Amino acid sequence: MKSTTISEIRAADSLDDLYRIFSENCLTAGWHKKRSSLWSEPRTAFRPRNWRYAEAAEAMDRAGEWMSTEDSERRNLLMFNPVDDNDYDTVRTIVCAYQMIKPGEHARAHRHTANAMRLILDAQEGVHTVVNGLKLPMRAGDFLLTPNWHWHSHFNTGGANAYWIDFLDVPLVHRLEPMFCENLPGGHQTVVEEPDPEASPFVFPLAAMRARLASTPRSPDGSRRHRIEIDRHIPTLAVTYIEIPPGSEVATPRTTASRIFAVIEGEGSAQVGGHAFEFGRGDVFCAPSWHASTVKAATDILVLEVNDEPTLSKLGFLISDAARPA
Repeated sequence: MKSTTISEIRAADSLDDLYRIFSENCLTAGWHKKRSSLWSEPRTAFRPRNWRYAEAAEAMDRAGEWMSTEDSERRNLLMFNPVDDNDYDTVRTIVCAYQMIKPGEHARAHRHTANAMRLILDAQEGVHTVVNGLKLPMRAGDFLLTPNWHWHSHFNTGGANAYWIDFLDVPLVHRLEPMFCENLPGGHQTVVEEPDPEASPFVFPLAAMRARLASTPRSPDGSRRHRIEIDRHIPTLAVTYIEIPPGSEVATPRTTASRIFAVIEGEGSAQVGGHAFEFGRGDVFCAPSWHASTVKAATDILVLEVNDEPTLSKLGFLISDAARPA
């Protein structure tokens, strides 16, 4: 406070005088604040949205005519939620992006405190990511982990463009503020090992996920679910494969978790809050916190769900509509 503040307070003739003095000293009267800070149930400005793979792939192909991975570290399209001036976050704690790499390109190595994961959509032989010196194939349908502070880079020695979906907890790191990022001098990692992808803890092959689902009993709604074990490497997010037969519906009630769904295969429709749409392979949609969703399969569909339940659970903030605090 400035030296005259106490005398100004003593000289005040009304609450309005005090409010002006409070404001000048970065104080707010709790009984006179501009907006409520407590409310009866969760609320968010984030809205349900969907994005189409076909459109994103076409856009990245065109962008590739004018810019390379030498011009930018990554050729990606961020799926952002139009909240205020936001042009990055997909939901409050997670960002999702389509990424493409052309034949002969190398996306140089960097590392950061945010965790990253990748669902490979289309890739021919010769597309790889290197994670802390481990050379891992990027095969269509596989899911890959890049834990925080691990060097990672991507390259394509194949004959066609490769496409995938990135999921990162960057928005969570932004809000908690421990963001660090570092570029590897020279940009290229030294490959120290090329492990069997079927045995790597960083790779979840599509064939193995199908086998796990096939051995899982169906839920009453007809679906099968398999949550993969990533906690050891990525403790902030959860990833679940959901298989839904034609004509079946899977409903997710409102919870405080935010969810992103990526369609691995099949076609269907979804209702998220008041937002209804159809989807196909490679499409993405989100259900922000406290938004119920219903997914209906027109064909056999396989969907990947990424959510922030582990973070909320650790903090004691994971609450569902059906189980509110007593």
